Amino acid sequence: MSVNKREIFTTIAEQVLHREMAFPTGAQIALKLKHTLDDPECHIDKAARLIQAEPLLYARVISIANSVVYNRSGREISEVNRAVSMLGFNTIRSLAMALVTKQMAGQSKVAGLSDMVNKLWEHSAHVASLAHAIARHVTHLDPEAALFAGIIHEIGGFYMLSCAEKYPELLEGDFEEWLDGGESEVNRAVLNKLNLTSSVVTTMDGFRDGFLAMPPVTMADTLLLAEILSPVPSPLHRIEEQGEIAATVASIEMVIGEETLGRILSESEEEISSLTMALQL
Repeated sequence: MSVNKREIFTTIAEQVLHREMAFPTGAQIALKLKHTLDDPECHIDKAARLIQAEPLLYARVISIANSVVYNRSGREISEVNRAVSMLGFNTIRSLAMALVTKQMAGQSKVAGLSDMVNKLWEHSAHVASLAHAIARHVTHLDPEAALFAGIIHEIGGFYMLSCAEKYPELLEGDFEEWLDGGESEVNRAVLNKLNLTSSVVTTMDGFRDGFLAMPPVTMADTLLLAEILSPVPSPLHRIEEQGEIAATVASIEMVIGEETLGRILSESEEEISSLTMALQL
């Protein structure tokens, strides 16, 4: 009997919308931090206390604060209050969502799932770092918004993988049905459940449409370009699609100008590498 994965994806999306989503303790703290930062009256000390309550979040905030992207002076930062002050609430909000996204898949005994989750997060970290650099140097948009978009662009995939223990058939075969509708359905449900802004939802919708304007202009273009340039592909992509991506990179270099794109990536290489490593903690 064939498995109808599309029906499973629809069921998962409906469950997200009509039930409480369960998160590990660390992710719960990170979500609380995000909601706290959404308050315009939030004080740095309050944010710092929440960060210190979650070791993984604390380590990531300190690591990002010491990355070459944000710490041009090279002076080591070890105090969380100083790190929050340097990074700003928008970046801290992104780091909170990074923890939520990565932990969304939870712990599972399903064979191979842990490796897939780790690979998906490695991919997300690369895309987020590249999006940050592209926003700064190519599309001239808010780099912190681009970082946030890159971090959550596979959030539906992480949640789908969290359901693999209940629906092991999701990992059977390829991800054809996921890419052809399931991803959009689950992703939008998760974004809505987390009460993310309409601008974020619009960016994700544009990203899922898969049309990259040249030259890139919008936040969705920024994210698409970062996705294409990522050296680590998503494990949820088709194998043949990865070959298409490699071919697209060459055409992008021609459209933008190989020297210009190459120069931007070369000059940003240290920043991109530093940020990627910090995100993968």
